[in-house]
Amino acid sequence: MWNKRESPLRIEKRFEFEEYSKISKFMGKVEKLCKEKDIFPNISFGKNFVSLSVFLDSKEISSKEKDFSKDIDKFYLED
Repeated sequence: MWNKRESPLRIEKRFEFEEYSKISKFMGKVEKLCKEKDIFPNISFGKNFVSLSVFLDSKEISSKEKDFSKDIDKFYLED
């Protein structure tokens, strides 16, 4: 589940990985989706995690942002 945060308004989620090599594959899929959807989240990662923060233009999460987050979740579950 993505968490909605205030100040600044955003949704965010942390994804955990057992192997660093899976992070690279996941990030490749995220990069392609970002270009397709024209959404560019802040991304941080380490040895076993990737964190994404999508900053919102309004108080409500748009359908574009909802679809983006659902696609990211699918990528994570595929690995």
